[in-house]
Amino acid sequence: MYAITGVTGKVGGALARVLLADGQPVRAVVRAADKGHAWAERGCEVALAEMHDSASLAAAFKGAEGVFILPPSEFDPSPGFPEARAVIDAVKAALESALPGKVVCLSTIGAQASQLNLLTQRTLMEQALGTLSIPIAFLRPGWFMENAAWDVVSARDSGVIYSFLQPLDRPVPMVATTDVGRVAAALLEQRRSGRRVIELEGPRRISPNNVAAAFAEILGRPVRAEAVPRETWREFFKSQGMKDPEPRIRMLDGFNEGWIEFERGEAGSIKGETELAAVLGSLVKQAGWPGNSSATMAA
Repeated sequence: MYAITGVTGKVGGALARVLLADGQPVRAVVRAADKGHAWAERGCEVALAEMHDSASLAAAFKGAEGVFILPPSEFDPSPGFPEARAVIDAVKAALESALPGKVVCLSTIGAQASQLNLLTQRTLMEQALGTLSIPIAFLRPGWFMENAAWDVVSARDSGVIYSFLQPLDRPVPMVATTDVGRVAAALLEQRRSGRRVIELEGPRRISPNNVAAAFAEILGRPVRAEAVPRETWREFFKSQGMKDPEPRIRMLDGFNEGWIEFERGEAGSIKGETELAAVLGSLVKQAGWPGNSSATMAA
């Protein structure tokens, strides 16, 4: 039995589907019973747990051959990351109590960076869970291609996507969530011991200009990328309701300045199979726009 947290999200859902296709038993760990109905219909066992509640997590992990940890992302953390620390403490206590056979934990590119930024939440998690006696693998994906969902309407309606990743021709490690789920499933099914770090990106690195070109092909209209001036970021994020934009700004600086990168660089990462055009084509369809079907099918 494999216990999967975050199963209602893109990565956790992709992972669960791969395991089910492999004939593996899956325990879907959800916060509310109604969130588990669809997974129960697929044949999953359903367990209720909150990520900050060690007792409910321990019960959900009990007897599992493997556990997948997908910590909730706090996009506007308080100073010192208390929200992430509460989850980390609960998850660690639950794993120490349940003692599953192995753990795969979703981390991030740049988890080894010493500079404080939004991704430091994953650094703290690796540091805490890395001391467990249970075999554990930290899966560090690049920037999710699905983040381009925010750009679909702008690309379609105005022919512009606005980028915080700069310069616009600089390729960034990106990966599709389906590849993350597939690799996580393989890690859960493997026999191993000790602590491992696996860094994952897509078949090739992608610049904002590449994203714009892919949108143009799919939508059948010109699309260009436009850089959002850095001096406007703080007020823009605050206008969206953020209390302290600094961690997010520093994360973007890290990508743009190159210090958020894989620990072993591009040569040391494993490569996914899913191309950007396939992801963008799916996002465009989900938004109710048919796009260029021949370009989407060719992706």
